[in-house]
Amino acid sequence: METTTQYVKTASHEAAKGSFDKCLLLYSGGLDTSTMLKWIPENYDCEMITLTIDIGQTADDLDAIKQKAIDLGAKEAIVYDAKEEFADILISEAIKANADYQGGYALSTPLGRVIISKVAVAMAKKYGCEVIAHGCTGKGNDQVRFEGYITTLNPKLKTIAPVREWAMGRDEQIDWAIKHGIEVSQTKKKPYSYDENMWGNTGEGGEIENPEEAPNFENILKWCSTPENAPDKAEEIEIEFKQGVPIAINGKTKKLLDIIADCNTIGGIHGVGVFPLIEDRFVGLKVRGIYENPGATILIKAHQNLEQLVSTREENELKRFIDTKWAYLTYAAKWYDPVMYHIHAFQNSMNQKVSGTVKLKLYKGSVTVLSLTSPHSLFDHNLATFDKSADFNQNASAGFIELWNLPQKTAYQMFDWEKHLGQN
Repeated sequence: METTTQYVKTASHEAAKGSFDKCLLLYSGGLDTSTMLKWIPENYDCEMITLTIDIGQTADDLDAIKQKAIDLGAKEAIVYDAKEEFADILISEAIKANADYQGGYALSTPLGRVIISKVAVAMAKKYGCEVIAHGCTGKGNDQVRFEGYITTLNPKLKTIAPVREWAMGRDEQIDWAIKHGIEVSQTKKKPYSYDENMWGNTGEGGEIENPEEAPNFENILKWCSTPENAPDKAEEIEIEFKQGVPIAINGKTKKLLDIIADCNTIGGIHGVGVFPLIEDRFVGLKVRGIYENPGATILIKAHQNLEQLVSTREENELKRFIDTKWAYLTYAAKWYDPVMYHIHAFQNSMNQKVSGTVKLKLYKGSVTVLSLTSPHSLFDHNLATFDKSADFNQNASAGFIELWNLPQKTAYQMFDWEKHLGQN
C-alpha cells in the first residue's frame, strides 16, 4: 500500500495555522487554485482575496475567472493588467538575451513568475494581506520562484502552498473538486495542465510526463498547428529592431506586446515554435513538457541573426556564453540576484547596435532568415566578394597563413600525436 509522508513546515516563510487573518491567493481559475479557494478557508480559517494577473494569456476569460472566484467564496477578486509591463520590462530583456533554456524553451513561465510575484507583493500590501498562497506542487520549479521572489521583495510576507500540504493526486483532486461543486476543465481522460502567457504556452500532464510515450499533439497543442496541418504555402514577414527590441512588423510600428501577439498568430498558423523538451528542473528532477512559443521563436531567431551581423566574433562568442547563463538564472529563480543586473548591463551594451530589419520565411514548423539589413552591419561587400577587389590585400594572405600555422606546425614536429594515440 502506498503511503504519503505527512507534510511538515520547516521554512521560516511558511505561514502557520492561526497566524493570519487574510490571504491573497494567486488565482488562475484552474483546478489547483479553485480547489485551494475552498480548501484554504476550511483549513486555515481566514478571509480570501484572489489576484488574477493578465500577462497576455489568451485562453482565459478574465471576467469569468473573477466571477468564479466570487462564487467560490472570495471576499474580493482582483484582476490586474500587467501586459505592457511584462512585455516592455521582462520580455524585452528575454529577446536581447536570445532566451533559450535547453533547446527551444523561451522561458515564458519563469519570466511570468517574476511579474506575478512583483504585482502580488504590491497587492498584498494594498489589501493588508499577511500571506500569499500559490498553487505550485512540491516537485516543481514555480514554488521556488514564487516563494523566493515574494520573500526577496518583502521579507515580512509569509506563504502557503496547499498542493504540498493536501497530498492529493490529480485524480483525487478532481474527485474532491467535483464533490465541492468546483467546475474544472481537466478530466481523467484529458489530464493536461497549461501555463500560458503572451510569451508562450506550457503543456504538462498525461502522456507528456513519460518520455517513453509519444505525445498526442492534436490533443495537446493550443496555439500551434502541427506541421502536417500547416499551410502548404510559405509566408514571409519582416521584423524591425531598434537597440535589440522589435519596434515594427511588416513595416507597421507597434507596441512590443502587439508585435508578439501578431507573431504568435502567424507563427501558430505555420506550426512554428513547438518544442517537446526533456528538461532539468533545478529541484533535481528530469521532466518533459511541451512548449509552444511561436512568437518568441520568430523574434529570437530574427534578433540572434541581426545581433550576429553587427557584432564581432569575440562579441558573439561571449554573448552566447552570457545568454546561456542568463537563461539558467532566469529559469532557476535568480532574477533579483545581483549578477543579473550585471548581465543586463552587458546585454544592453551589446544591443546598442542591434538595429535593422530581418526578413523571415515561415513554413511547416520552420523559420528561415532570408535577409538582414542594418546601419551597423559588419558585412563589407568590397571585402567579402569573390570578384576582383582592391580592398582586400591578397598579398598578405600567405604571411598570415605562415604565422597562424606556426604553433600547430611546431607542436606536430615535436610530438607525433597520431602515433601516440594509436599505441593506446
